[in-house]
Amino acid sequence: MVGKVALVTGGSRGIGAAIVRALGARGFKVAINCLKSTDLAAKILRESGIQGAVFKADATNHAEVADMVRAIERELGPVDAAVHNANVGLVGSAFAGPFHLTPWEDVKHKLLEEMAAFHALCAATVPGMVDRKWGRIVGVSTIVSRFASVGTGLHAAGKAAMDASCRTLSKELGPHGITVNIAAPGFIETDVTAHESEALRQKVAKITPLRRLGTPDDIGGVVAFLCSDEARWITGQYIPLNGGGSTV
Repeated sequence: MVGKVALVTGGSRGIGAAIVRALGARGFKVAINCLKSTDLAAKILRESGIQGAVFKADATNHAEVADMVRAIERELGPVDAAVHNANVGLVGSAFAGPFHLTPWEDVKHKLLEEMAAFHALCAATVPGMVDRKWGRIVGVSTIVSRFASVGTGLHAAGKAAMDASCRTLSKELGPHGITVNIAAPGFIETDVTAHESEALRQKVAKITPLRRLGTPDDIGGVVAFLCSDEARWITGQYIPLNGGGSTV
């Protein structure tokens, strides 16, 4: 994929950083978007030897994302692959308690922020992909958007809305040579899950056929593959990335 440009929102840490590294290993020039951790993002590029640059923008702000994409085009070239990975809209009771006890303002915030980030990314990058008759869009979702888990209703709802949009886009953009897919991680060892108890970790690992928890690199490689030319015959797919846990 030498010469292609990939944009990863929320690419400064965790799963996003693993995606950046995996894309770079495939030859992509990588634009890392983040809102605060620009130094951390720059360190990823520097230590990995990846050609790319860091672009600060609020992933949910359409004007900022549009300006960012224009800046990427000037510095690196047109965006060929866009990965929606920004962790947005998780506030208050995001992972705490039953859905019916979740404040409506939290639900509304998550739905609006998730869809704003995904829509802004698509609005800014898809027209160029259509013109060039080649493109890749990957939405990083969650396994709980399809396989229910207690206490995750808010996160599941936001990601399920994004999932539905991905499936629609795959139909709309297929004739233009653009694929759209969903990567859905399960329990992954990141700073987001660092607060979870050891008992829960062992429980999840025990019911997973591969008998371990996932790592960011387990996700990064799959997303990079979906952005590659090798994945040209894959579109509109929801791909569970949880060590087979959803199959038992």
